[in-house]
Amino acid sequence: MRKNSGLTLVAVAVALTLSGARGLAAQAGQAPAAPRPTAPASPPCGPGQPATSKSVDKASRCFEMRTYTVQEGSSIELLHNRFRTATSRLFLKHGMQIIGYWQPVATPNALVYILAYKDNAERDRAWAAFSADPEWVKTRTEMAVNVKVDSVFMGATDYSPIK
Repeated sequence: MRKNSGLTLVAVAVALTLSGARGLAAQAGQAPAAPRPTAPASPPCGPGQPATSKSVDKASRCFEMRTYTVQEGSSIELLHNRFRTATSRLFLKHGMQIIGYWQPVATPNALVYILAYKDNAERDRAWAAFSADPEWVKTRTEMAVNVKVDSVFMGATDYSPIK
């Protein structure tokens, strides 16, 4: 009996490898789990990365400028409060350096902020950890704001005071 159960475990492991857990769930009559959305990898950015211009400092950190435009039915003040009370602290917890936050004068339903990372790999690691943090999951659920997100990756110029 033990040999059969061992073979069964091997067969299950092989089946998982070949067909994936979603396929097995469907075969067992269970609804397959919904895939978790993943953020796309950031472009090469940071020290030693290929520059698009001779004026980009080769030692520059990777900067990301994010613009959140609050959609109709959501609140910019709730978004500000979320950043004020939780998001900023969680960014720091996960190794993101906050350069600053701005509200465009002519676009009162938007928030612009810049974060800095050692390089794009560090950025991707930090965002993965932040996104999976149980405190963030709770915060974004309790303080839900519908936003359109635009993200721009930047390298500092050789004459920039911030690198």
